Amino acid sequence: MSRIIIYPGTFDPVTYGHIDLINRALRIFDKVIIGVGQNPAKAPLFTTEERLQMIRDSISPDKPVELESFDCLLVDFARSHGACAILRGLRAVSDFEFELQRAIMNRKLDRSIETVFLMTGFRWIYISSTIVKEAAQFGGSLEGLVPPHVEEALKQRFRELYGK
Repeated sequence: MSRIIIYPGTFDPVTYGHIDLINRALRIFDKVIIGVGQNPAKAPLFTTEERLQMIRDSISPDKPVELESFDCLLVDFARSHGACAILRGLRAVSDFEFELQRAIMNRKLDRSIETVFLMTGFRWIYISSTIVKEAAQFGGSLEGLVPPHVEEALKQRFRELYGK
């Protein structure tokens, strides 16, 4: 029986922090399924398909990683894929409080699915998709924060939106 973990998020856009967590999870689990969620509370910069493609272009095709979008309860998505765990990254103590609440709710919904917290690699501990988008919007350097194709997609999107 293979150990499958779900890594959910909006990934708007994917960062090197996300990629680091995926690679580290693969040392523990047999397969990572990246679930690009539809969050009605967020207004993503990129479409679901664009986000999936950016992730696909960021991950080596020989790795046991699958990508899929979902718009249901996370535990239902995990259960439907035979996952035993959900991956959540932590950057700071403030992340833990929010993620703990989610983990407890998921545990209440399905006790068979564990939540695994991994600390973001120190090199990327300060970045988030939101910070990356803000930097890109105002022409800041994204070197070392996102793959080059993601940086280019961000620049292009802001040119389309603001003519910058």
